[in-house]
Amino acid sequence: MMDDSPDIRDDLAAMRRYARSLTRDDQDADDVVQDALLRAIERQETYQPDRNRRRWLLAIVHNVFFSAKRREASEARRNSRFAETLTDQLEPGQEEHARLAEIARQFAAMPEHHRAVLHLTAVEGLSYQQAAETLDVPVGTVMSRLSRARATLREREQGQRGAGGLRLIGGSDD
Repeated sequence: MMDDSPDIRDDLAAMRRYARSLTRDDQDADDVVQDALLRAIERQETYQPDRNRRRWLLAIVHNVFFSAKRREASEARRNSRFAETLTDQLEPGQEEHARLAEIARQFAAMPEHHRAVLHLTAVEGLSYQQAAETLDVPVGTVMSRLSRARATLREREQGQRGAGGLRLIGGSDD
């Protein structure tokens, strides 16, 4: 199906151009092209030689990109529902409820590996060693991920305070 003829290089260039126009990022575009090429190789028996190969490859790029977008949107909805369940079970005052809701949203938005380590150690109370065994990773990896997860939460919390605080305009606080 895919030989090393000059036109395959042209097809690859077209795939990269299309992926860059969709992603607006060179690295993300390269990831999309790589995934598309893998899918094309896996499904090469579906290619019909009388069909235009470039259009077939561009269709695969298109499908890979939009499938990833649908997965991201689905994950965002899942994260939002998860954050809601974390705060629905609490009955603190309004201000504390809003703060906890924001922390829950930030927790839900973290990468899975950060969420897993933070949950196992902070919520479930596992030791670093127990968390490492549960996740089948070295203890140093648990410590590193936990450090990055905590730092992410701290940075976001400080960013929220700086951006969300009230400012006094045209008067004084005295």
